[in-house]
Amino acid sequence: MLNRSPSRPVLFVAIFFAANVGIASVHAADVRPEPEEIKSAISRALPWLAKGAAGSSAKRECFTCHNQALPVLAMVEARKRGFSIDETVLAGQLDHTAAHLKRGQKNYLEGRGQGGKAIAAGYALWALEVGGRAPDDTTAAVAGFLLEYQKQANHWSHPGRRPPSSGSDFTTTYVALRGLTAFGTDDQQESIDARKTKVRQWLLDQAPKNTEDRVFRLRALIYVDADEQTLKQAAAELIDNQRDDGGWAQTDDMDSDAYATATVVVGLIRAAQIAPQHDAVSRGIRYLIDAQFEDGTWHVVSRAIPFQSHFESGFPHGKDQFISIAASSWATLALVLSLPESRE
Repeated sequence: MLNRSPSRPVLFVAIFFAANVGIASVHAADVRPEPEEIKSAISRALPWLAKGAAGSSAKRECFTCHNQALPVLAMVEARKRGFSIDETVLAGQLDHTAAHLKRGQKNYLEGRGQGGKAIAAGYALWALEVGGRAPDDTTAAVAGFLLEYQKQANHWSHPGRRPPSSGSDFTTTYVALRGLTAFGTDDQQESIDARKTKVRQWLLDQAPKNTEDRVFRLRALIYVDADEQTLKQAAAELIDNQRDDGGWAQTDDMDSDAYATATVVVGLIRAAQIAPQHDAVSRGIRYLIDAQFEDGTWHVVSRAIPFQSHFESGFPHGKDQFISIAASSWATLALVLSLPESRE
């Protein structure tokens, strides 16, 4: 294991992939980590996610995608696989997220939203959904905002300056679709269906430019009932961009890193229903294990243009800590999804 830079939705969809892309075959038994190695990596990562999430919410009143939403996704999924998590921290992050949206409820009802607009609102609803929070007046207001925001466009957009996680229209569109699906009210359903129809055509027509685009285009296609062939092609395009080291890069001119690799692995397992034993996924998991630092975290160098003063959340890697906790959350989630859910 390195302690510096790395060296190197449904059954019929899975059956379709296996028959038409060769995804069911396993060629990587010699590189796929053993379950105990994966479990060890997860166990060492989880305390850091909890520390970074709690440290951020203690110092900043606002919700963040990287320090709240993504650690919540990883912690909840880890719990399903029998891992011990800090339940107090998890509950605290969900409370923090709900309180943030509640403070902005009037702005959501008036169509103004909060900082980060659609992408932040979508990620916040995603965290609450995964955390098991019930719909309420606040989530209805946020869903109403997403429904009306950029209504004349055929997708959602956020011109962020913090790639890879902020700036992709595919990511913004995905989290908005997911938020509307999870928290849209009965009265909103007709309008939601109409918006999805418009967005579906954009997703079919628009070509992704980088890994973030490809991952979240695949994931968004599930929410607009894309056909099997389209899903197959979207997954195959991701697989085709895997590097020789087993990882994926954020862009064509960058090296593989944990953020890009983990988002792809999660997307292939979750959206394309590809088994963890498949060659591409196994090699991606191997890459993540090898890229993990000895302390249990993953480090990714930031490409963001800062717009807020820096603060320490308790997660390592200094000014790279926010993309690194995002990468570490995705990497933990990817490793967790390679294990079966606990039957206890």
